[in-house]
Amino acid sequence: MKRLMLFLLTPALVPAVAVAQTTVQLSVQAPPAHPDAQATDPVAMGWMVGAPPPPERLIQRDDMSFMKFPQIRWSFSHWREFLPTAEISRGDGPVSLLPQTPRDDLDDVTFAPLGSDTPMTWAQSLSANYTDGIMVMHRGAIVYERYLGALKPQGQHIAHSVTKSFVGTAAAMLIAEGRLDRDAKVARYIPELADGAFADATVGQVLDMTTGLAYSEVYTDPDSDAFAFILAGGTMPQPPGYDGPKTTFDYLKTLKKAGEHGKDFAYKSVNTEVVGWLVSRVSGQPLAQVLSERFWAPMGMERDAYIQVDSAGVGFAAGGLNLQLRDLGRFCEMMRNNGTFNGRQIVPSAVVRDIAGGGDQTAFASAGYTTLPGWSYHNQWWISHNDHGAYMARGVHGQACYVDPKAEMIIVRFASYPQAGNALLDPTSLPAYQAIAEHLIATDLQD
Repeated sequence: MKRLMLFLLTPALVPAVAVAQTTVQLSVQAPPAHPDAQATDPVAMGWMVGAPPPPERLIQRDDMSFMKFPQIRWSFSHWREFLPTAEISRGDGPVSLLPQTPRDDLDDVTFAPLGSDTPMTWAQSLSANYTDGIMVMHRGAIVYERYLGALKPQGQHIAHSVTKSFVGTAAAMLIAEGRLDRDAKVARYIPELADGAFADATVGQVLDMTTGLAYSEVYTDPDSDAFAFILAGGTMPQPPGYDGPKTTFDYLKTLKKAGEHGKDFAYKSVNTEVVGWLVSRVSGQPLAQVLSERFWAPMGMERDAYIQVDSAGVGFAAGGLNLQLRDLGRFCEMMRNNGTFNGRQIVPSAVVRDIAGGGDQTAFASAGYTTLPGWSYHNQWWISHNDHGAYMARGVHGQACYVDPKAEMIIVRFASYPQAGNALLDPTSLPAYQAIAEHLIATDLQD
């Protein structure tokens, strides 16, 4: 076991599982040097070409090369070829149309990255962030759409922790329907957790990640709880002789409390696994079916999606969603439009307003996210509290769904940045999103 863990500790092999911001307490700094996006283009490198591919171009799960850079530039767009998944059906209804009014003025929009006086263009930021696919929608229409690397328009990409916001939204809907009580103890719904860390945690505290847990989400320490978590869930192969928890639910039962629930924000993906369990328990449905019936079918999604599952078939709520970029855009646009999409009220408008309003900024500040000053976290969403009212779903290596209500804009992105933590991408992502929003507002005023 220890030998396997140590093998995985090289920086390029740190598991890209669910943590949204690995380096949250570091000051803004220059990212580590890696071969650039052009040099690591997965198509040009020829990953997985051949029958079989030559050894130097083979990507596999068992040796964890599917988590290694630059292999992730291919594997993130082919996740289902490495791990088991359950289908999230779009149903038999028609595909909802996305109007297109392409613009040719966004690539040249400039901004100053955080901590830098050197301007960067929007087009340059795509390469800087190892973008695989990106789409901008303005007033309900696609104005910009690009695919790079291994991702194609019909392809599906791992969303990592963007998954959390889908699951959190489903839980918030159950709360609005009176089927789940935000102030109730988790153990009321999941008595299997009555003897552990979550026994006296409320549903709301789990949703907002203000639980006090003896759990460290550090993927560079072989003795951290994060390794035990992903071993139980099956993202990392369970080695011969492994005698730990065999499933995610079994792992959650082992966690112990440390500190006070409801006081400080601490990003720990196991909270989302509890949320996923709550959603499935209360609805009586597996997570894949919940996401299908709540979002995919009524929204007229373009393609089925898939969620990674553990050995018991339980969906990986913290980071297992695989979906098409345009369908992520549909979800993000639905949130911008106060829960309405495809002629239907998908999410109650009060739920969307509550999410956009954010959580406890004081509790969030205690986590020390230097690239997110003044932000908060609520119902598994990240809220900026800026003057545009922007909020977002975030996932490691650059996955994003960014909602800007004032600019009537959403941006969705898939990426395969070499390092997991979004603190390294924020300097060239958040100002870029803001610059596009301001540009769209300015050009609207000129029309």
